[in-house]
Amino acid sequence: MHLTREDIQNTERIKRLNIINSITGIKPANLIGTISADGKTNLAIFSSVIHLGSNPALIGFILRPDREAGQHTFDNIKENGLYTINHIHESFTEQAHYTSAKFGRDESEFDKCALTEEYIADFTAPFVKESTLKMGMKMVQIIPIELNGTVLIIGEVEHLIIPDAALDDQGQIDLSQPHDVGISGLNTYYKLEKIAQFPYARPNALPDFSKEND
Repeated sequence: MHLTREDIQNTERIKRLNIINSITGIKPANLIGTISADGKTNLAIFSSVIHLGSNPALIGFILRPDREAGQHTFDNIKENGLYTINHIHESFTEQAHYTSAKFGRDESEFDKCALTEEYIADFTAPFVKESTLKMGMKMVQIIPIELNGTVLIIGEVEHLIIPDAALDDQGQIDLSQPHDVGISGLNTYYKLEKIAQFPYARPNALPDFSKEND
């Protein structure tokens, strides 16, 4: 199948949405936890979390403030500047998926989807207790993307929780250890399996690919 820009524009809305949301491949599956100034918690699934830098440790994600889940998350982050990013594991994939339902502002997805709020020290935003790999984030910048009405939220890592068994001596995290899942499109989930680990790539230390292809 070969689709031109015009073909994509003329494709039925839901089919177009599914195609374009899938073409980037498997995306990270995360739950973002927030809390309002008056103590109402919110939890929403996002597949747009990206690494932006390690010094300082910056993580970004894209949201749509005009969508209900995005609006609640956005409002809460603007109110107190703190939020959590929680990896989704196989054991609670279905619960995590249903946090995307359009719950009211007074309804907590933690309660509706049978997930547990967890708090660390004086960090006010809720973590997901069921997640074993999670981050406590402090918002440092909001960048509007005028082309489609989305915003890029940039945060700095304040807390980082990683299962000991998933972290090697070099700081590499094996995401298959906590049984992480990934998302394709909006509602299809995949297991993550570690298949290889290679040394840092240097031009003068390339394998002999001609022999490997014989």
